[in-house]
Formats: sequence, structure tokens, C-alpha cells
Amino acid sequence: MIEKPIRFVDVCFSPALIHLHDITESIVVVIDVLRATSSICVAFAYGVKSITPVASVEESLAYKEKGFLVGAERNGEMLDGFDLGNSPYSYMDPKIIGRDIALSTTNGTQAIAAASGAYKIVIGSFLNLDTLCNWLKQQDRSVLLLCSGWKNSFNLEDTLLAGAVVEGLQNDFDLSKMRDSALAAQHLYNLAKDDLNSFLEKSSHRIRLEKLNIDSDIKYCLTPNQTNVVPVIVNGALVNVI
Repeated sequence: MIEKPIRFVDVCFSPALIHLHDITESIVVVIDVLRATSSICVAFAYGVKSITPVASVEESLAYKEKGFLVGAERNGEMLDGFDLGNSPYSYMDPKIIGRDIALSTTNGTQAIAAASGAYKIVIGSFLNLDTLCNWLKQQDRSVLLLCSGWKNSFNLEDTLLAGAVVEGLQNDFDLSKMRDSALAAQHLYNLAKDDLNSFLEKSSHRIRLEKLNIDSDIKYCLTPNQTNVVPVIVNGALVNVI
């Protein structure tokens, strides 16, 4: 009998720290709970064909000439001249069915770019939590959960999702020798899981987004298992592999 290689699950709290991890043979799960990766999962659940993550607003706009829908957000707000912003509800629209989207956000698409050296890049959110965990268990690769944070700083909501995934994988994956980040995320998730919304009430990004009056977005993004999708980067664009 051929034994399966040991698989590890680890957590990186910021794209600025990803250089500390060897990701060349690992699956990197990019997490931006509020709201980029949540919106991406919703888009695929509602029938989008592909999403191309781009770093700059200008690059996103350039895709409009190629027939793409274009989305952009900076500091939580949709930008003028774009078809879509960063609210999951904006992707619950028949106009996206079968379409290609180019998307640029403050943190999420930057984290995707930071993970470009990975074996594979996958999108994670509370909205696809169980589907994501089940898919990861089927892969013969170690997993790094990359929290997008806020402009390279630690944030709480992404860490909670990372902890939820660690919790979901703990019976099938080992923790690495540098396990403290995974343990910390898992412990935080277990403290928060019964009421994620209240746990995040005083978090920095929650306060930052208050001026946008998007409580419904936040509550939805913190609701597990609303979609059955696993968006994966294939040839530079995200596609749903489920």
C-alpha cells in the first residue's frame, strides 16, 4: 500500500508575510471575508463564467473594451464607471450569467497576486466553507490559508474564516511545526462561532465599513454555506471547479 504524503494546514495572517512560506507545492486559499472573496463566491453561484483578478483600477477598466463586465472597489466603495462593486448582492443579478468579469479590490485581489507562486490558488469565504473544506480534503496538497487583512495588516474576520477551515480540516491534515498561527485562528473561531456578527462588532474593518451602511452585506458574508462553489485560478482567471 502506498501511503499518502503528509499534508499540512497553516495560516498566514497577511500577504506581507507570505514570503515566509514555501507555497510552490501548496494550495493557497485566499480569504477576504468582507467582502471580495464572499462576492466572488456569490458571482459563481449566480452563473458568472470567469473572474479575472487585476491589481489596478486602470487595468480593470481596460477589460471593458474586451467585452468584460468590470468591477472595482477601493476602501469599501464602488468606483464610478464600473459595472459592479464589492457587495455580494450586486452579483445576484441575471446580467452576470455566462459573463466574464475583471475585478480589482483593495485587499482581496492584491492577496491573489501575492500568492502567484502557489501550486494552486483557491477562493475561500464563509459562504463556501463546507464545500471548500471537502474539496481540499480531496487534494493531495498542503494548504496555506492566506488572510488578505487590511492593507497588509492583520484583521479579525479573515482570521476567523481561516480558523473555521483549520477546524474543518483537522482530522485530515497535520499542523506544521510553525503551527501557532493555525492554532490561534482555530481558537479564535471556536470563541466566535456561535455569534460571528457580535464577535466582530468592535473589529476595525467592521467600524471602517459602518459609514457605508452595509450591515446586510456583513451579516450575509458571515453566514456559512450559502454557496456550493470552489473558485480556482486557471490560466490567470478564476473559474468554478465544482
